[in-house]
Amino acid sequence: MSMLGEFKTFAMRGNVVDLAVGVIIGAAFGRIVDSLVKDVIMPPISMLFGGLDFANYYLPLNGQGMDLPLAEAQKAGAVLAYGNFLTILLNFIILAFIIFLMVRMVNRLRGPVEAPTAAEAEEILLLRDIRDSLRK
Repeated sequence: MSMLGEFKTFAMRGNVVDLAVGVIIGAAFGRIVDSLVKDVIMPPISMLFGGLDFANYYLPLNGQGMDLPLAEAQKAGAVLAYGNFLTILLNFIILAFIIFLMVRMVNRLRGPVEAPTAAEAEEILLLRDIRDSLRK
């Protein structure tokens, strides 16, 4: 089989297509959560703290003044942009929580996983004994 044929077989497997769809939806969902944090959650939090923009919180490492916006301070030298990190961390926590809720909901829809009954467990043990006997 040629390399192109192998690639076609690989790319058309169900798992690869499902993964591609998941990545695309995940990227779009990530943008939604980013907008939720940046445009809905952070403004009220900022207002509670006196109208400060957390994304512009930084510590200058090259002697820049603290009065510069983050972008200008970064042009002047290295900065420790901890406010931007906190915003991205909040994005991650919200996204992880939403994914947790989604997985929890799917698990509830699937129903409880039934453990094998005593009779089924005994049948499995007998079948294993038969298999082991046949191997000998």
